[in-house]
Amino acid sequence: MSDQSTVHRSDLDLPLLHRGKVRDVYEVDEGTLLMVASDRVSAFDVVLPQPIPHKGEVLTLVTAWWLQQLEDTVPHHIIAVDPDKIIERHPELSGSRDVWARRAMLVHRTQPVLVECVVRGYISGSAWKEYSRSGTLAGEGLPEGLQESQKLDPAIFSPATKAQEGEHDENITFGQTKEILGDALAERLKDLSLRIYGYGRDVANERDIILADTKFEFGFDTDGQLIIIDEVLTPDSSRFWPKESYGVGRGQPSLDKQPIRDWLDTLDWDKSPPPPDLPDDIVDAASSRYKEVFKRLTGTALDEYRPPHFGEDR
Repeated sequence: MSDQSTVHRSDLDLPLLHRGKVRDVYEVDEGTLLMVASDRVSAFDVVLPQPIPHKGEVLTLVTAWWLQQLEDTVPHHIIAVDPDKIIERHPELSGSRDVWARRAMLVHRTQPVLVECVVRGYISGSAWKEYSRSGTLAGEGLPEGLQESQKLDPAIFSPATKAQEGEHDENITFGQTKEILGDALAERLKDLSLRIYGYGRDVANERDIILADTKFEFGFDTDGQLIIIDEVLTPDSSRFWPKESYGVGRGQPSLDKQPIRDWLDTLDWDKSPPPPDLPDDIVDAASSRYKEVFKRLTGTALDEYRPPHFGEDR
């Protein structure tokens, strides 16, 4: 069952390799990592003081839900998500189970590809901002006359550089991606990203959700195999719009942390640290959004969901 507590910061008795805006990544052994999704939330690249209950749980379990379906399309880095299976493999983690259960993925260590693979099926966010100024995306022309939130047909592979902590990702052209990664790998990433997006878009559509855009990350395992890593088709890595409220020519309500962004926009805050405290009703509203998108996608309430098994654990 779902734990009602929140985790703002995990401190496990393992070597900490990285503490990001949301994830704490630990080394379990030479080839294995434990990725713990905390309930931290950021806005405008600033981590906010209050955690969002169930956020980390949603990010981890919805990723596992998608990757189980995508195993025939692309290999992934997950070894186990079910807490019992993780402890079977690593009994030393049993003492900290309350901290990481249902919010952690036990994964193979990989060499990440240093380009983020963004697919845009609708024009929104940074893409719309650039287009509205110059009619371009990453400096390349798009069709004239597009409106905000309009569908892009076909969807566009729109890669970005991976930003350092505290910086913004930068949209780059496919040509620049080829220069960074080589033609063959760039083409492979484009094909995989568009295929995964297409699958996610169709599944979401059946749930009356529009998958406006999403971001994938890939890496190479120890055998040199290209695999998908990190979170996949989550409300943090994707824009999920309720189909019932969609309309062209304006911004859309999103099934994510939008209540937080909307509230922050009402303040006289310069979007730099220190951030303001979030009121309880805004925290509750954001938590409800995360749980809502989980249930709409999976058909199961978060606290009733049982994590899938992978590989030999099936």
